[in-house]
Amino acid sequence: MTSVVVLGALGRMGSLLCTTIERQSDLTLAAPGPTAAAPLYATLDQALAVARPDVAVDFTVPGAVFASVGAALSAGLPTVVGTTGLSDEQIERLSALAAERGAALLIVPNFALGAVLLMQFAAQAARYFPSAEIIELHEQGKVDAPSGTSLLTARRMAQGGAAHPHGADESRPSRGLAVDGVRIHSVRLPGLVAHQEVVFGGEGETLTMRHDSLSRESFMGGVLLAIRRVASLQGTTVGLESLLADSSVRQEPKG
Repeated sequence: MTSVVVLGALGRMGSLLCTTIERQSDLTLAAPGPTAAAPLYATLDQALAVARPDVAVDFTVPGAVFASVGAALSAGLPTVVGTTGLSDEQIERLSALAAERGAALLIVPNFALGAVLLMQFAAQAARYFPSAEIIELHEQGKVDAPSGTSLLTARRMAQGGAAHPHGADESRPSRGLAVDGVRIHSVRLPGLVAHQEVVFGGEGETLTMRHDSLSRESFMGGVLLAIRRVASLQGTTVGLESLLADSSVRQEPKG
């Protein structure tokens, strides 16, 4: 039985994760979530005083995630990060801390299976098209823009050896943020959850790939996979792709 502490358990994703964990036969909440009878804890230190979890999962907010994850890694906990907004410098510092403490760090911008596959397909398609742009759409309350998913998508496309010179002109600010030569356009509106389009342009043709998360439940399979696999990882891993190669995404209710 894997014991999990959820950082940010009162948030929308955190509370949903607590409920989901309670339905699993192989997972349990180390520090009770908002659906449990026992009290919540204000800090990780308070939780660790009464429980010893096997895994920490962070669903806090961009302003708190660096300190929150740092505390979990300092305690030697394999840590899954679902909160976006970490800077490259912060990721480097957390990676160094993870290495120092011997705790695996898994940073996942998007847990939805379809979103992960879209990133993989986009990286493949980027090898064959001279230009591409990303449109990412999220709920109005999402703090960070561009989204972590769109940033990772652009980087995966660039890592595939693609160059997109027509998308990188920085003299026109209304054209969106240029990331590794790929333009990203961010939309924040009520009624949205998480959506992304990657539009490729070539001579006489376009190719559009799109993924839509219509509810937060779409993320739970990926979060459970991350929880079950993070302890077997070494160092820092960004993205869920490597975990999908030989695993199934499942939610197993207690029976």
